[in-house]
Amino acid sequence: MPLTMNRNVFITCAVTGSGSTQDKSPHVPRSPAQIAASAIDAAKAGAAIVHCHVRDPDTGTPSRDLALYREVTDRIRDADVDVVLNLTAGMGGDMVFGGTETPLPTVVGTDMVGATERMAHIANCLPEICTLDCGTMNFAEADYVMTNTPGMLRAMGQMMTDLGVKPEIEAFDTGHLWYAKQLVKEGILTSPALVQLCMGVPWGAPNDLNTFMAMVNNVPDDWHWSAFSLGRDQMPYAAGSVLAGGNVRVGLEDNLFLEKGVLATNAQLVEKSATIITNMGATIMGPQEVRDLLGLTKRAPVSA
Repeated sequence: MPLTMNRNVFITCAVTGSGSTQDKSPHVPRSPAQIAASAIDAAKAGAAIVHCHVRDPDTGTPSRDLALYREVTDRIRDADVDVVLNLTAGMGGDMVFGGTETPLPTVVGTDMVGATERMAHIANCLPEICTLDCGTMNFAEADYVMTNTPGMLRAMGQMMTDLGVKPEIEAFDTGHLWYAKQLVKEGILTSPALVQLCMGVPWGAPNDLNTFMAMVNNVPDDWHWSAFSLGRDQMPYAAGSVLAGGNVRVGLEDNLFLEKGVLATNAQLVEKSATIITNMGATIMGPQEVRDLLGLTKRAPVSA
């Protein structure tokens, strides 16, 4: 497929994630106040969208606590800068098996709940976007599986559509895009859909350019998409995504370093990606432009 460079690009900042990075950099935010402040700084640096997880404020471990999501949401919405809010809905599908000889029962780290519970903070906070990890996948850990069955994805996708929250389809391999297209065909998700291509996450799609273009070529022409890769490949993929016609995601969820040996803040990563984008001759979209493009509605939180 001939490449058509994207000349009008939006940046998403993935602010903190759910990986075990909280003790690897002092810039990884933990508390709702820290997460919101980092998201606001990223917005001021040029991010039109902030993608947020929450963490236990004391330990930094990932959390599904509704009160933490509400605090992050309210702090971002009360800020003096506009930004599109994207909350994860990927938590609650974690299965950790007991080992190769005794896989069952599952062990500490397993967090498997139903669709309604996985979506509780989305229904309560009503972000403009939330993520839908469109498949089950082995991660780098030996016995951990990110579990998203077809039935679970149908249920969660329908809830997102009914709530008027735009799903961001997180695709870690080509089969995830195949299933996303099926959800649109069934009317569970609406078209044009929004996709995040997740490259280099073990053991999903490797981050070589041939695989990346296979992913790009599996996104329908009228859909909107972004892409990212991990660590030192974050910034090259910012350029690659724009060149291939997509948008950009950066942030501490995926990479901790501004350059070799220099720990980054979210705002610095956004600024660096913005420089790459503008040096390529593209412009950077603001949050209202993104709402207009994606058909988003900014709303206040539902009363507790």
